[in-house]
Amino acid sequence: MQMTTSVERRRFLKSIAAAGLILPGLSIYQTALAEVPGLDLGNPQPFEFADLIARAKSMAQAAYEPPVAPNPEIVGRIDYDTHGKLHYKRDHSPFSDGSGTYPVTFFHLGMYFAKPVHMYLLENGAAREVIYKPDYFDMPEDSIARQLPPNSGFAGFRLHENQSRDDWKTQDWAAFLGASYFRAIGDEGQYGLSARGIAVNTATSVPEEFPDFRQFFIEPAKNAEDPVTIYALLDGPSITGAYKFLLYRGQGVTMDVEKHLFVRRDIERLGIAPLTSMFWYSEQNKSFRFDWRPEVHDSDGLELWTGSGERIWRQLNNPETIRASAFADHNPRGFGLMQRDRDVKNYLDGVRYHRRPSLWVEPKGDWNDGAVQLIEIPTDDEIHDNIAAFWVPNGPARAGNSYAFKYRLHWQAHNPFPVAELARATATRMGRGGEPGTNRPRDEIKFSVEFEGDILGTLAYGEFPEIVVSTSRGEITRTKIEPIMDTRIWRAAFDLKAAGADPVDLRMYLKRGDAPLSETWMYQHLPAVGNQHQG
Repeated sequence: MQMTTSVERRRFLKSIAAAGLILPGLSIYQTALAEVPGLDLGNPQPFEFADLIARAKSMAQAAYEPPVAPNPEIVGRIDYDTHGKLHYKRDHSPFSDGSGTYPVTFFHLGMYFAKPVHMYLLENGAAREVIYKPDYFDMPEDSIARQLPPNSGFAGFRLHENQSRDDWKTQDWAAFLGASYFRAIGDEGQYGLSARGIAVNTATSVPEEFPDFRQFFIEPAKNAEDPVTIYALLDGPSITGAYKFLLYRGQGVTMDVEKHLFVRRDIERLGIAPLTSMFWYSEQNKSFRFDWRPEVHDSDGLELWTGSGERIWRQLNNPETIRASAFADHNPRGFGLMQRDRDVKNYLDGVRYHRRPSLWVEPKGDWNDGAVQLIEIPTDDEIHDNIAAFWVPNGPARAGNSYAFKYRLHWQAHNPFPVAELARATATRMGRGGEPGTNRPRDEIKFSVEFEGDILGTLAYGEFPEIVVSTSRGEITRTKIEPIMDTRIWRAAFDLKAAGADPVDLRMYLKRGDAPLSETWMYQHLPAVGNQHQG
């Protein structure tokens, strides 16, 4: 059996101390009896968010010290199956003694979550570190995880349901795990897409960075109406940050986020309030995907509410090459990766794609000029997150820059700010251009977009909306609008003829007179992909 050497242990302790990850005067080996039976905590130390911000700023002025696994040889052997057998014991859960409403459990280190994260419990302005012990986990007697040194740290944590519920031990509603990733369930009780603390150089000329939350400070909610307060220290090669999260468990989950960022070295693309999801295929590109299910995706579109008030729906793509799209704006009112299609018949899958949450970002205060950027990455399977969306402020992100942002995250099924006066695009379909019974042109593609909304029910009998459609290149012909019998859906269709392989950006909305009847539907047609529909 290979044990950690004294040299490795000193290197590990030196690395976290150099990164400012030990509170002043706090030895990670000083312990005291916890209120939760069997839980060891470090000595209490004063904590203030202002001090955490100052530490993040100071760290950005020093060289980056990457987190070091307490024993890389051992952690690297805790594979998927081994990690799956490491279960945090619920009777060691902080706040399960009634000192908080939502108990906390911790994730163990492993091959895929190898970087140690240090956990502190907050109460009455004092922080106490949770000292890692293998006794906290149900693990096989022969598990290699037993060979890790004292206070190796944890991989992350999750919040469980109100302990007044009989099922709280098996049901959690928010989780922070891996780099700066975190997730929450929506109002249909299902996890899906993720958020991140920051996105650094996503789809740029340099490798993407994944900064880590290195410390968490968890303050319990005293009752169900109060938030769980989470403070986090972020560190990465190019950026540091101090975060404050207020997590509310209501209809779905709502999170208020305050972040203070400090750039250590130049960044090509700095993504604020980043969202990460998966889109393999839906109804518009199913024909050339090799799977038996009608659709497979965690999100099917990017929704935007611009500073000028325009509502935009951008259908997602699974491109052949990485694509980046930018939607310039000033003080945006919101954006999100949404799962609009909630018909179980369109998925036919036990993993409940129809219940995956949408995630809406509601900016607080002035975000000034910038752009919501959408990154679409090719994927050939549902196991890969291939969609990212975030806000990129104008101006270069140079070393020495600092940023402060506040926003609210809404984890729920639908947009928290719907507009009854506008119909929504609910499906995008593609096929061969032309009309049935004719010699259909092989170089034209027909787009059929379905709109739904009560506003369309106000049209008089025989009254038809007007289609307003435009393209970045090529020719639009055969525009047509019609109601679909026995439904509340209107179908807007047109043909596109565009030579070459360059992308085509399409925009369309419905109007009556000068008043819009629908949001703006947007789609980036990729001819190299779309031609595969021609058969």
